Amino acid sequence: MRYMLIMSAPESMAVEGPDAPPAEGIFEAMGRYNTDLVDAGVLLAAEGLTPSADGFVVTHDGESPTVTDGPFAEAKELVAGFWMIEVASREEAVQWARRCPIGPGVRLEVRRIAELADLEGVAPADVLDAEATLRRRVAEREQV
Repeated sequence: MRYMLIMSAPESMAVEGPDAPPAEGIFEAMGRYNTDLVDAGVLLAAEGLTPSADGFVVTHDGESPTVTDGPFAEAKELVAGFWMIEVASREEAVQWARRCPIGPGVRLEVRRIAELADLEGVAPADVLDAEATLRRRVAEREQV
């Protein structure tokens, strides 16, 4: 089972917020956590995200998409980073999520990543076949 751990934090906590612990402590704790995930063989991907001022939002409210540059002042909290893990059970995902070194004011949302089997009976067979082909192509690219 694959899970995504999505870390959300107030934009004001971006790396050097006024109440944030020293950056070295944050990076060391995250480094240890990431190393533990790799050593356990469960980490698929992990990345931190830059502040929303560097980003943009695409909406489609009419005939064509609209691009709006950040920062996103209306948001109270933003996605700050994520991990993708592959584990044997929901319980194991809970254990890894509990170990994540997030601090006060930070939220970790954990969501199971849908597998093709989850879409059977929901999506048309030709769509499932096309998705399976795309997933094979991505897997082949990663092996190069």
